Amino acid sequence: MGSNEETDKSNSFFDSSSPSEPLLSKPTFSPSLPSPSPPPIEEATQPLPDESDPNQYLQISYNYGIRTFKDLPFLILFAFFVICTFAFGIFSIFHRNQNYFRLSSYTYDFNSTSCVKDSLSSSTDGFFETHVYYYLLSSSNSGVWKALIWSLVITLILSAPICFLLLLLLNHYTKQIVYISLPFFVVIPIFFNVYWFVACTVSSSCSDVFPLVYRILVLVFVFLVIGVIVWIFVVNWHRIELTVMIIGVASDALSKNLGLFVALPLLTLCLVVYYAPIIVFLVFSRHNGKIVPKESSAGYACVWKQDSWVPAYYALAILTMLWSLTVMIEAQVYVISGTIAQWYFTKEDSAPKRSIRSSLRNAFGPSSGTVCLSGLLICVVRMVRAAVDSARQEDIPGMVNLMLRCCVNALLSAVDFLNKFTINFAAITGEAYCTSARMTYELLKRNLLSAVFVETVSSRLLAGIAFVLSAIYAIVVCAILKGVSNLGVDSYFVAVLAWVLLIVVLGFFIHVLDNVIDTVYICYAIDRDRDEVCKQEVHEVYVHLPISRSHRSPIVPGTPDV
Repeated sequence: MGSNEETDKSNSFFDSSSPSEPLLSKPTFSPSLPSPSPPPIEEATQPLPDESDPNQYLQISYNYGIRTFKDLPFLILFAFFVICTFAFGIFSIFHRNQNYFRLSSYTYDFNSTSCVKDSLSSSTDGFFETHVYYYLLSSSNSGVWKALIWSLVITLILSAPICFLLLLLLNHYTKQIVYISLPFFVVIPIFFNVYWFVACTVSSSCSDVFPLVYRILVLVFVFLVIGVIVWIFVVNWHRIELTVMIIGVASDALSKNLGLFVALPLLTLCLVVYYAPIIVFLVFSRHNGKIVPKESSAGYACVWKQDSWVPAYYALAILTMLWSLTVMIEAQVYVISGTIAQWYFTKEDSAPKRSIRSSLRNAFGPSSGTVCLSGLLICVVRMVRAAVDSARQEDIPGMVNLMLRCCVNALLSAVDFLNKFTINFAAITGEAYCTSARMTYELLKRNLLSAVFVETVSSRLLAGIAFVLSAIYAIVVCAILKGVSNLGVDSYFVAVLAWVLLIVVLGFFIHVLDNVIDTVYICYAIDRDRDEVCKQEVHEVYVHLPISRSHRSPIVPGTPDV
């Protein structure tokens, strides 16, 4: 799409006589017809009343104007859940029974047929808490705890420069990093597989617990998994080159918005601070009850009986925490999408101002209801999927059960597909959730774009790179611990925890980069729909994406049909 062809292309592209006119583009009006009333002056996509007419949508672009509140009922519902959780939690603290920790001091009195406190046992009150305190205090002085704490602290400190270094390398040396990492996807699993087999064979304690036959079975199984990984590489080898370019474009976009690495961890920290009082409420809610006698085969005993409302509060608090987690995840995706979209639609000779601040304001302001709805859908899908997986493990027989599971899996897959780019589109336009889902689907369908390729291959490659880096780091940590300490087998435990911490941090980095890829993809689709080129380097890469052959429509002149 050259710039010198823009006028001719736009005239043919928006011709009202064409049956394939874009659904979300501005229609042209004949001079002989009465001129319609001008639409409101804003850059957001605002559907006109008659939504059945495919020409009733304005052009899509980033909405820099004032946005109205959308999906407000779901924001009110989420606020109601949070208020109830905190209100009953505060009540549980002031209503708690102080005798919860003194249960062992109570004995059954046959005269009063109730539990009474034994004065001889009062000296043991708080013994358990004191014992645990001194145990932890003494354990903290051991070599294992010191090595573990220092390893985790150093790993946490080094994780930030490791992420920035990885971003820098992916931005400038994407192809080299990917192709260097690919052999390690196979070499590192082979190394660990052979290493544990030899180590367990040499160790008498491990070989006694784990017989040779089982060790050989696990060894062969892991090698089969590695073979599947190699087969996946061979099958998708022709896609690697395009994926490398996509990752490079996303890394460049992220490197120009480094403020996200400050805003997103702060949002995660806010979630942790928000979780802290709820966890305290859950702990103190267990203290609401009374000590009652219970008859058993050995006679009467004093047991703790919780108040009837405590299980219901547990369900409410856990549901609120899960919903809050998914809401925060979607809010982060919203902030990433809004920030990257502002960078994308900004001219090359200027830079977006306060893009992160405006995205945060929109996410927790006008679009907060949309974020809550998206988080609720994800939370429900995860809970239903967990229930289906649990039912599958129980292996309940019956054709009806099998058909029900197939229908549920199909429904969950449809919801996942619907939710894939919805929050990205909502961050760009400020539309409601359902409107964003419908318009995103029409946008991709009209431009013959498919998100399957971008979603799978690039995510797997980035996850593999994160695994390789964290595994190499864990090996280095284990070697250092074996050289400077006498931890023995405990050094493996410390190295594994350091590996887990680093892979969590790198996983967060990959999550951000994945969302950047999705946002750039939607922005490219908007450009293609409007017959514009806001970022030439993005079009040079994304124009090679595979198209959907099931729905044919005219291709914009100058764009190769790949």
